[in-house]
This record gives sequence, structure tokens and C-alpha cells, in this order.
Amino acid sequence: MSGWNFADVYEAVAAKVPARPCQVQGDRIITWGQFDARADALAADLLAAGLTRQSKVAAYLFNCPEYLETYVAAFKGGFAPVNTNYRYGHDEIVYLFDNADAEAVVFHAAFVDLVEAVRHELPKVRRWYCVADGTTAVPDWATDYEAVVAVPVAGPVRGPWGRSGDDLLLLYTGGTTGMPKGVMRRQDDLFNVLGSGGNAVLGIGPAATIDEVAERL
Repeated sequence: MSGWNFADVYEAVAAKVPARPCQVQGDRIITWGQFDARADALAADLLAAGLTRQSKVAAYLFNCPEYLETYVAAFKGGFAPVNTNYRYGHDEIVYLFDNADAEAVVFHAAFVDLVEAVRHELPKVRRWYCVADGTTAVPDWATDYEAVVAVPVAGPVRGPWGRSGDDLLLLYTGGTTGMPKGVMRRQDDLFNVLGSGGNAVLGIGPAATIDEVAERL
């Protein structure tokens, strides 16, 4: 099969096993159904913010469930997610978000001081989403991430331009020279590189359909 889009795959799995755990972090357990609903809500809010086909959505987060939610929300809406190394400083953050043409940024509250310092240098960013983490309050200039994803919307959410295996994921590498470099990866290519739902170690070949991927979980 060609034309793989990660949003379609995640939605098929969520429809198949909505009550099964999708993400576990400490005491937090998010089921597939909850995960899909939260990603739908974020995707809908990004569309309402005016993002268009392949607009860039940056995840400036520690490892957490919200990271994957942000990526899948971007896939759902037909946007391109952008990774961000949380160790980056002022100049690297400004460069990366500007170079990527980021229009939305999801960040942990622990980074509020740095984001406050850089946001006026990044006029292309339409919306800043703050993920509360107990370090500080969500600032008044940011959108409370949890307040958005906690409100159910009619799903599955799609942009009017639909989805495609050509939709991109931007991977910024942290090299030893110069600023981070953005690598553009097609979702179809990346899914095939990852084995198309197969497992070489277990001798399971690539899946032929999205439904087959869901059946294998």
C-alpha cells in the first residue's frame, strides 16, 4: 500500500480498541479513545486559529502524552509537526520556529520564561498552547492546552484539503555546526521505513491496509 497517513492509522486503531491503554506516564493512563478525542479537539482548535494546509505546528515539550497528541492533531488537520529540542536556548528557538514558519507552538509551562522572551520575535506564530506541569501558571497570552483538549468535538477532524501520504513531518537535527537543520519527511515514506505496520524481528510482513494495522494491535 502507498499513501499512508499517520492520522488514518491512529484513528483506525482507536476505533478498534478505544478502551485499551494508548499512553501511560506514571499514574496517567490515556486510552486510545481518549487519546483520539484529545487530538481531535486540538486539531479543531488549530483549524479555528486559521492554520492552513501544511502549516507548521511545533512541539516544544518534554517527553509526555501531549507530545504525541500534538503530532497526531497536526496529522489529522493536514498540518506538519515540528520537533523541538527542549535544551535549546534563546537563539536556537527563535531560529528554529522562524525557519520552520511555525504558526502554532505547544510548550510546557517550565519553558514560560524563555517563550516569553522570544515570542515577540516570532510574529508568524498564531497561537501558543501552554501545557501546565506544576511549575508555573499558564500565562494570559497563551492558550491553556488542557482546556482545549478536554472539550470533545465531533470527529474525526480533517482540514478541508483532506489528508495525503505526501503530508510532511519536519525533523530538525541538532548538528555540531551551525543552527538546526530541518529535514522534510513524507508520511508515506516514513511509515514504510518504519515497516508499514510489520515487525521484522517477529517475522511479520508489512500491512496491506489500514484495517490490517489496527487488527494487529
